[in-house]
Amino acid sequence: MNKIFPEKLKQTDEIRVISPSSSLLRTGPFDEKLKAKKRLESLGFKVTFGDHILENDLLTSSSIPSRIADFHAAFLDKNVKAILCTIGGFDANELLPYIDWEIIRKNPKIFCGFSDITVLHHAIFANTGLVTYYGPGYIAFLMDEGQDFQTAEWLKAVAGQTSYELIASDFYTSDAWYDPTQSRHLLPASWKVYNSGYARGTILGGNLNTLMLVTGTNAQVKAKCPIAFLENAEQEDFYDWDRELAHFLQVYPDISGLVIGRFPKEEQMTPEILHFILDKHPILKKIPVIYDVDFGHTQPIFTFPLGGEVEVSTDPLKIQVLNG
Repeated sequence: MNKIFPEKLKQTDEIRVISPSSSLLRTGPFDEKLKAKKRLESLGFKVTFGDHILENDLLTSSSIPSRIADFHAAFLDKNVKAILCTIGGFDANELLPYIDWEIIRKNPKIFCGFSDITVLHHAIFANTGLVTYYGPGYIAFLMDEGQDFQTAEWLKAVAGQTSYELIASDFYTSDAWYDPTQSRHLLPASWKVYNSGYARGTILGGNLNTLMLVTGTNAQVKAKCPIAFLENAEQEDFYDWDRELAHFLQVYPDISGLVIGRFPKEEQMTPEILHFILDKHPILKKIPVIYDVDFGHTQPIFTFPLGGEVEVSTDPLKIQVLNG
């Protein structure tokens, strides 16, 4: 399959915000989220919303037809240059049988989100070859702490050059970043090496728990010797990571590198437990493995291209996007 790289954002371009998984209202009223709109507009972009963005059902989502309508409309609208998902959630995989892949193939554009949006990232790449961006959702632009880093790294990916270095933040927080009433606890951040080495390849990954949902579907990406970027969410624990990693390594036994996003505090992961889990898999003693990296369910996070090419090394410790 030939890869499709979307055009980078330019000043005055329109960004469409949609909710293909959980509703925007899952974390509070629409008006409380307008700070994120203003922040994006201060960068020079125009922000619009899907027609069904405010629907909110018993499972804090909206109907499949509503989500599909907003998804297709965002790709079909010639004025829209990027699609930004509001948040993650639990049910993006419900959309897979109803997506018209020809619409996306004929209208490639930036698609950005994280967590449950992993399903759509993989489905889009598997069915069209369009490279997408794993990064902050709309409401992540609400937070103040770490926003300079997060915005700069987002712009580097979606509005910068095709080659750029992913860098580490000086600090992180594992608090509820979308809730401004909660205290922030800033902690020192640094990437760590489990196993040394060098690798170059195609990025695949995202939220590891969500990736289990695409196995055996049309969203499963076929890639030779990929470099995996994997993270877990607050609702999971280290037992989930243990069995999900084993599953992933059986689906992709030839990975050439592993980059692990920083675990949120709710997961109760420790270096001892993580090393114990990684020690089970001989492949991870043969490839570069880096952990506590700035993506996933702590803040701030960088943005990277799923389907893009990346170079990972541990000496020096560096992650370089080569084409994305």
